[in-house]
Amino acid sequence: MERINIGRVFLGGIVAGIVANILGFLVDGVILAPQWTAAMRALGKGDFSPNQIIAFNVIGLAYGIFAVWLYAAIRPRYGAGPKTALLAGLAVWVAGILLPNAALMGVTGLFPSDLTTMTTLAGIVEWTAAVLAGAALYKEGTQQVHAPSAGAARA
Repeated sequence: MERINIGRVFLGGIVAGIVANILGFLVDGVILAPQWTAAMRALGKGDFSPNQIIAFNVIGLAYGIFAVWLYAAIRPRYGAGPKTALLAGLAVWVAGILLPNAALMGVTGLFPSDLTTMTTLAGIVEWTAAVLAGAALYKEGTQQVHAPSAGAARA
């Protein structure tokens, strides 16, 4: 078993994070923006500040790196390719979106159930697409291929 290629984890992870951040912006910052504004106002809060948006994007990049690391870690068991990337994306979605949203948005009742449901379900698309993109850039370390020696070729 080869070692995880950390450089490629970071490269693929940054790409995965960027893809997830873009898709998250389209879903939460454009499509669901009116619902987020209403929900935040109901809590006595204003719109998200630029610093909060930057923090969300940094967290998205960290999730992207984690997601591609997870893909690299499970590759030996599940094989390289899109199926394994989808599994890693689903695992990140469950641990990073579904469960926290169910707890912090759903159980507490802080946010409307339709907003909770829509943003949670959109996360499946965001993170499977993100990990597919990041995993496409991941490669294990290259092994040296030696040409057979002249004596071995005659044997």
